[in-house]
Amino acid sequence: MQMKQFFLLVLLCLSSFTAFAQNEDKTVTLDEVIVKGAKVISKADGQMLYPTVTQKNGSNNGYSLLQKLSLPNLRIDGAAHSITAIDGRGNVQLRINGIIVGKEEMLALDPKLINKIDFIDKPGVRYGEDVAYVINIMTKHEDSGYTLGADITPTLTSWQGDGTIYGKWNHKKSEFTVSYNYSGYKLNGTKVAELAEYTLNNGDIYTIERDDVETLRKAHSHDLKLTYNLADSTAYVFQASLSESLNKNPGNYSIKDIIDGTKRYSSTNRENGKSNSPILDLYFFRQLTPRQSITANAVGTYIATRSSNYYDEGAPYQYDVDGKTVSALSEIVYENRQNPFTLSAGVNYRYKYTKNDYTGDAFALTELNQNNVYAFSELRGSFKDLRYSIGLGVSYIHYNQNEHNYDFWTFRPKATLAYNIMNGMQLSYTFEMKDRASRIAMISDATIQTNSMEYTVGNPDLKPARDTEHTLRLSYNDDRWSTFAEGFYRHCNKPNMAHYERTAEDKFIYTQINQKAINVLNAMAYASYWITPEKLQIYANGGMMRCFNYGFDYTHCYTSWFYSAGITAYLGKFTLLAYANNGFRFLEGETKGYSGAYTTLQCSYNYKNWQFSLTWSNPFINNYKSAESEILNRNLHKHFAQYNRDSGNSVSLNISWRFSRGRKHQSADKTINLRDTDNGIISR
Repeated sequence: MQMKQFFLLVLLCLSSFTAFAQNEDKTVTLDEVIVKGAKVISKADGQMLYPTVTQKNGSNNGYSLLQKLSLPNLRIDGAAHSITAIDGRGNVQLRINGIIVGKEEMLALDPKLINKIDFIDKPGVRYGEDVAYVINIMTKHEDSGYTLGADITPTLTSWQGDGTIYGKWNHKKSEFTVSYNYSGYKLNGTKVAELAEYTLNNGDIYTIERDDVETLRKAHSHDLKLTYNLADSTAYVFQASLSESLNKNPGNYSIKDIIDGTKRYSSTNRENGKSNSPILDLYFFRQLTPRQSITANAVGTYIATRSSNYYDEGAPYQYDVDGKTVSALSEIVYENRQNPFTLSAGVNYRYKYTKNDYTGDAFALTELNQNNVYAFSELRGSFKDLRYSIGLGVSYIHYNQNEHNYDFWTFRPKATLAYNIMNGMQLSYTFEMKDRASRIAMISDATIQTNSMEYTVGNPDLKPARDTEHTLRLSYNDDRWSTFAEGFYRHCNKPNMAHYERTAEDKFIYTQINQKAINVLNAMAYASYWITPEKLQIYANGGMMRCFNYGFDYTHCYTSWFYSAGITAYLGKFTLLAYANNGFRFLEGETKGYSGAYTTLQCSYNYKNWQFSLTWSNPFINNYKSAESEILNRNLHKHFAQYNRDSGNSVSLNISWRFSRGRKHQSADKTINLRDTDNGIISR
């Protein structure tokens, strides 16, 4: 807590003289003439960042570099190799040269080859459903050579970690890439405490306490990816990749102490499962004329899942799931670059077939088909100090599951206007309408008993919702400062919201139905400042979020505050980093949620082709609270808290090695990116 207070104190001190910061002249680097320029440039849809040589030399992979760039509203965990949005707007999508990538590619990325990073915080609908942030890392393109490397991260205070080995070989126009990643854990420090109060039909309140006394969580995964790339930088790019992911969760269990009214007993939960998912990705780009191009992408995905679940709260309950999912995703885009505008148009088609067979006490067969077609066009350009982007799309969704089916049309406009008020200062406004499809699991017709009193029931009649978003931002950037203030408002019309029913037998059913509206108002500010150029950088952001939930028989509102702060020092071969945030709080439907605060201290050291990093996460916290939630239903009030000893006082060591010979291949600047990872299974 003292460290968090220190960060906030530094921010207040810096903000007191923000108005007096000098605006140094922007310049460029030509031969031996070196002049300073802005490291962050505001764009209509976000920011363009230019990492410094010091930042790149102090990093050993993509996560490590992004952690040092102080991106607003993101929690970047260099030890766990994860990036999450702390404002809850949606997911974070990672790309390298336009290609959607995962952990393997980020660990294999050489930061020294990075030219710039396109940070898009107002992505268009082409980036996929529920994507709030896109990070596109652009690297240098050369001709030939090879690279070998490894990145290993064991956690020293618990049994968990991951490791990646990779190799790239290229000759003339061809490049072959292979990567393998293993990750796993075996943890017994996660404990859940739950208090549930059920209002029965006769008005009595029935209370059940469920507290974990012993737990074991195990998992391991293997990911293998092969890629072939053929590229002529002036004419075409063809890329084919085949990947396979194997995941196992063997023998997970928890033993709970149950106080059920006047009774007290133990309950055992057991679950295990495995899945495999091969993916074939084909990509093609053709430069038709110096100003015209066409791009096509096709992805086929198969997901096979088997899982088994058992618990005995009150009475034994067991079920198994045999799941299969097949999806085909394709897109084609035409682009015409004129002066002073660029016109693009395209069509996206997605087909998904899901068949999940529930056997045992949760007997059900979920078999559904979903077809999505999206046609769009966009005009981007500038006029004097005004930049604009105007897009128009039409979306069509066809869905059927047994006797349930619907056809859903959506008009999807988007417009962004950005005006340069003065050198380094920009005012921008973005308006967007889009549809938000339901998760496959919740539109299945399966019913799962979650405990002795509660059931989760899918709703095949769920319809997509329509979101309308407005964003207003004022930003300022120069060679040392990067700041902005922003207001964001989202109106979700007829969203999928929580619905609880109490049966005549005093059982409680949770499902989702399309209800009135969810509104979100967010106001925040961000500032990053180089106290000593290339040596010491500090940043902080914070704000307020107001949630409005309007159901058919309830209205819930909630205001939360959030902040994060960080400081990075570059001391020759050493890099020191500290970061903290207060977690994320939200209210959606009838659930008030909280994800735990997070603090990390990190020290890195570079030696030739090696880099060593030591990370201390959540220091001095022995029993870390990773999550908390509260159900606010009038008939069911539940408080849930999860504590994780393995995440408190956690120390991780990262060792990376990279060796390159020759020069790097011209990789694909892939602008279409398709992916499917949803197995559609309802979980307890």
